[in-house]
Amino acid sequence: MTLLVYILPFVIVLSIIVFVHEYGHFIVGRLCGIKVDAFSLGFGPEICAFDDRKGTRWRIAAIPLGGYVKFHGDANGASMSDAESVAAMPAEERAVTFFAQPVWKRAATVFAGPAFNFIFAIAIFAGVFLAFGRPVLVNGEPVATPRISAVDAGRAGARAGFLPGDLVQTIDGQTIESFFRLQQVVAASAGKELRFVVLRNGAETSLTATPDLVEADTPKGKAKLGRLGLKSSEDFRDMLVEPCSAPEALEMALEKTWSIVETTGRFFAGVVTGRESPANLSGPIGIAEASGRVAQKIPTLGLWPMINWIALLSVSVGLLNLMPVPLLDGGHLMFFVIEALRGRALNDRVQEYAFRIGLATVGSLMLFATYNDLARGLRRLVGGGS
Repeated sequence: MTLLVYILPFVIVLSIIVFVHEYGHFIVGRLCGIKVDAFSLGFGPEICAFDDRKGTRWRIAAIPLGGYVKFHGDANGASMSDAESVAAMPAEERAVTFFAQPVWKRAATVFAGPAFNFIFAIAIFAGVFLAFGRPVLVNGEPVATPRISAVDAGRAGARAGFLPGDLVQTIDGQTIESFFRLQQVVAASAGKELRFVVLRNGAETSLTATPDLVEADTPKGKAKLGRLGLKSSEDFRDMLVEPCSAPEALEMALEKTWSIVETTGRFFAGVVTGRESPANLSGPIGIAEASGRVAQKIPTLGLWPMINWIALLSVSVGLLNLMPVPLLDGGHLMFFVIEALRGRALNDRVQEYAFRIGLATVGSLMLFATYNDLARGLRRLVGGGS
């Protein structure tokens, strides 16, 4: 069950994102005239493989925790140059190696991996907006139908008999189309008896409730308003939407992708400056757990939450790979910028040391994130799942 619930969704999600990333490197590399020796999904021994007509070996490997594209002349899947091997090649063969290309072609090939992650996410978000419409917003917040997700114990709503899942139809005969409108009516009715008609288990039920008078924060400051202690549904199926055109869907997809990039960037900047706790970093275990939780919603919510999760992770993977750390794509791009400015590449020894530093940095970050995942899991066990 653990395999089916957590590991399998994680492997599927990661494999899709890795394939998109590596395919970006692959297709742009080929367009730039670079020979591709191997396209591997996963690391380690081959499970299955085939060779295409251009000599690329497509392989699925035993350890599904990433992947790589190995260009001709690379020493390994991390695109480190095999200088001796390349020097011994005939001129015609050397011309199709990665390191024989002008710097702009190498940069385009490397940048294509993260770029495809972003493009993939934008396409998913745009498709979702086009298929389902855009959320109706009030004060910048999405508006839900008047469905109740929770009822605060001891409050007026609980005393009146409201239950989670109730869908408010009318208040004193007035049709209620959104939870925002429900809040407005209740807020203006402190101490006044209200007659509700709610849809419960497919049947209409009448309830009577008198909102409590409470002090609440509003955009204009504190005010005394009526409250029942009812919580709005956060189920995406209860969000109010309106149709949108293809250009509007694309615009919103770009905005959503940028919002993820901006939020992630602020978080990492906060970790560096001390405003955010590094304990909030998640590693493979945390991603596997989240993938499992999303997968468990498929029977009731369908595939859309999982598709949205894949898009979000795709943006994160693209952004992570653009970090200027040797071993990652951003590190290679940093070397290419230096090469373009100097007119020649850094020597192999400098690049080798930088690669080792990058490997240590990425490895340390992964270990720290995994420690966070384990610590969070242990705290949940000790706290009884809270």
